[in-house]
Amino acid sequence: MKEITVLSGKGGTGKTSITAALASVVENSVFCDGDVDAADLHLIFQPEIDEEHTFYGARIASIDPKKCTNCGICIENCRFDAIRSDKKGELTIDPFQCEGCRLCERICPSEAITSERSSNNYWYVSKTRFGTLVHARMGPGEENSGKLVTQVRKRAREIAGQNNANYIITDGPPGIGCATISSLAGIDLVLIVTEPTKTGLHDVKRLIELIRTFHIPAFAIINKYDINNILSDEIEKYLEANHIGFLGKIPFDREMVEAMVEGKTIIEYNPGSPIADKINEVWQSMRS
Repeated sequence: MKEITVLSGKGGTGKTSITAALASVVENSVFCDGDVDAADLHLIFQPEIDEEHTFYGARIASIDPKKCTNCGICIENCRFDAIRSDKKGELTIDPFQCEGCRLCERICPSEAITSERSSNNYWYVSKTRFGTLVHARMGPGEENSGKLVTQVRKRAREIAGQNNANYIITDGPPGIGCATISSLAGIDLVLIVTEPTKTGLHDVKRLIELIRTFHIPAFAIINKYDINNILSDEIEKYLEANHIGFLGKIPFDREMVEAMVEGKTIIEYNPGSPIADKINEVWQSMRS
């Protein structure tokens, strides 16, 4: 079994569309949506949920006004300015400022402060027409996305092992943050999807630097290459100079958007399109 993660240095490159297209050609696979902060692979996969689980995130503190003596020790020691006095003179904790360090809870002499883990996050195991999909949903402003990615990938591996799957294909998060790092740990191969823009070039450079620290083989494609041929050539030269296996260029085509509107992959929507042919070529190159 091989584990492949599809990544992009920035959002909007077409990473999820490419991942979904691969689902139409990859056989005997388990799929994983590692973009837990803004998951969208389910929009094309249209999953039927079999399992739903709560993911407990960071701790958020609260103050019991009946126990609080207004001593002010918590305000003096909070480094995040999360504790303040309201109009009634009672101390409250701003959940958006609180970092869950629990210092205030430990030093409160009246034991008025307690903390609980956020339960506004969920992960799922679902059936789809492509096979099993493990995915998640984080609440707005929630933390520990890296840990949630790890949980999602762990379950995907368990299912893949039970089903003797050949591959785990993960739609990774954009950027180079904690969730991306979690989606890279222990995998076999990375497919980078980039686009010919200044930000696309800048961010793919950062992503390649991150991938190098994991010593993982990497391939890349340039999506929508014909919106800027000069930058496409520049990105291609950069990839080759940095020993990233370049698998080719995918043109801009309105059919990609039309397919998404229909809830289909480009291969389902038009199996004879140039993009569908290119996706098949990309997969054959990756698997060989």
